[in-house]
Amino acid sequence: MRQPGLKTSLFTGVAFALLLSGAAIAQSDTGAVEKVIDEVKEDVEAALGSSSAPQAPTYMPDIPAAITTPETVETRIGTLRFPNGVPDKETVEKVYDQLDFGRGVDAFLRGLSANSVQGICAGLESAGIGYNKGLGISEDLLDARQLFLTANTTTVYVVQCIDLSDGPVVVQLPPKVLGMADDADFRWVNDLGFTGPDKGAGGDFLFIPPGYEGDVMSEGYYVQKPRTNRLLLFYRAFVEKNDIAAAVAGVKAKANAFPLSEASDPPAPVIVNLSDLRINTIGANDFSFYEDLNVVVQSEPEDWVDPDTAGLYAAIGIRKGEAFAPDERMKAILTDAAEVGNAIARTNLFASRDPDTLIYEDQYWFTPFAGGSYQFLDGAVRLLDARMLFFYYATGITPAMANAKPGTGSAYAITARDVSGAYLDGGKTYRITLPGPIPANRFWSFTVYDNQTRSLLPTDQKLAGVDGSVPGIAMNADGGVTIWFGPEAPEGHEKNWVQTMPGGGYNIALRLYGPLEPWFDKSWKPGDVEPVQ
Repeated sequence: MRQPGLKTSLFTGVAFALLLSGAAIAQSDTGAVEKVIDEVKEDVEAALGSSSAPQAPTYMPDIPAAITTPETVETRIGTLRFPNGVPDKETVEKVYDQLDFGRGVDAFLRGLSANSVQGICAGLESAGIGYNKGLGISEDLLDARQLFLTANTTTVYVVQCIDLSDGPVVVQLPPKVLGMADDADFRWVNDLGFTGPDKGAGGDFLFIPPGYEGDVMSEGYYVQKPRTNRLLLFYRAFVEKNDIAAAVAGVKAKANAFPLSEASDPPAPVIVNLSDLRINTIGANDFSFYEDLNVVVQSEPEDWVDPDTAGLYAAIGIRKGEAFAPDERMKAILTDAAEVGNAIARTNLFASRDPDTLIYEDQYWFTPFAGGSYQFLDGAVRLLDARMLFFYYATGITPAMANAKPGTGSAYAITARDVSGAYLDGGKTYRITLPGPIPANRFWSFTVYDNQTRSLLPTDQKLAGVDGSVPGIAMNADGGVTIWFGPEAPEGHEKNWVQTMPGGGYNIALRLYGPLEPWFDKSWKPGDVEPVQ
C-alpha cells in the first residue's frame, strides 16, 4: 500500500486542527483555537523548510571562492556561462575558438625563424638554385629588385641551401669569406670562413644528417652534425681594393655543394647571379604562412624542435607525416591568427616596449639584436620579444654577433623615427650627422629599407644608401659626415644624398664595419634624424 507523502500528512494535520478548532469555537474557547493554529503553523513551516533547503553534508570542506567558477563570467571574448560548474554550448564554442586562435598566433611568432629559412630556400629554388646543386651570388651587389630581409648593398653575398634527407652532403667553401651555416629553425650550426674552423682558408665541409648511422670517411672534411635536414649557408666574399670582380671569381673557382656519394666525381655547380633577378625570399604574413611551416615540418625529423614547439604546431594541424587540411572554421581562425601575429611582430619591431632595444636612452636608434645572446637567452630565460624582433627583421645567426670586439665584425643601429619620435616619411627631407672621427676601422654605411618588406627601399638609386667608399662624398671638417634623406637631392649635397619615395615609410640602418672602442663604450653616438624644412 502506498505510504502517505509529506504533503498528505500536512493536509491531514491541518484538517485535524481545524476540527479541533471547530470544537473549541463551539465551546467558545478562543484561546484554545489560537493555540492549536500556532502549533500547526510551526509544524508546517518546519516541514516545508526541511524539504527546500537540504542539510549540509557531514564532510563539508571550507571552499575558497578563488577555486570556484561563477555561473557567469565576463571576459574579452564575451560572456561565458557555467551552470553547475560546466560550460554551456555557446561557451564551449567561444573557448575553443579562442584556444585555436591563441595557438595560431603563438605558432606564427614561434615559426618566424623556420619560415624565414624556408622563404630563402624557396626563393632560390624559384631562381633555379636547387638544394645541393648550386648557389646564388650577387655579382653586381644586391638592389631592391631582390627581396631579402635587410640585406646590404656593399658586399658580395653568396647563399645556398642543402638538404640531407638522402644522405651526407659536401660543401666546398672558397677562401676569404665570412659567414655561417644555420639549420632549418635558424639555429647556428657553425661559422664559415674567417671565424669558422677553416680560419678563412676555405675547405670542404661535410654535413651529416640527423640520426645518420652509415659509415663516413671524415678525413679531410670539417664534419658538421646539425639537428635538421635542411640548412642555409650564407657568407660574404671580401672585396679587396674595390675589385668586386676578383671577389666573385674567387667564389666561383671553389664554391660547390653535392652529395657525398658524388665526391669522387663532383658535378659542376649551378651558379646564378642574383643581381639580375627579381625574386622573393621573405616569408608570408597571411594564411599561407602555415602552409609554408607545414613544408618545413614535413621535411624534418620529428624532433627537429623541442616537444613543446612540435606540440604547438601539431595543435593547429601541422604534424610530421600528417596532411595539413584545416576545415573551414579552422582556416578562418588561422587566417585571423596570421594577421594578428603579423601585427604583433610588426609592432614589436617598430614600437618595441623593451627598453633594452634602445642603444641610447635619449635617442630612437635601436638594435635588432637585443640581449646580446645569439640564442636569445638571459640566463635560463628565453627573450621571446627579442627573438621575434630579430627574425621578423633580419637573417643569419652566429655567436660572432654576441662576441664583437673593437676593430672586428660590424655594428648596427636602426631607426624608423625622427628626433621628435615621428615615423620617417618618404615625402619629407631629413639629415643625419655622424660626428667625427667615425669609429669604424673599415668603413661606415647607411641603407634605407621599406617598412612593408623590411627589404631594400625601391628608388632610382641602385644602392638604396650611401657609404664611406663612395667617390666624391663630402666629409665634415671633424672627419664626420652629414647625409640627407629625401625625395630630391638638396642642392650642393648630391653625393651625400639617399633617395626616398613619397607615399611610403622607411627605416634607416647605420652599419659600422670594424667598430672601434668609442662605439662600444658609447662615448660616440650618431646624430638624430633631423627634419629639414
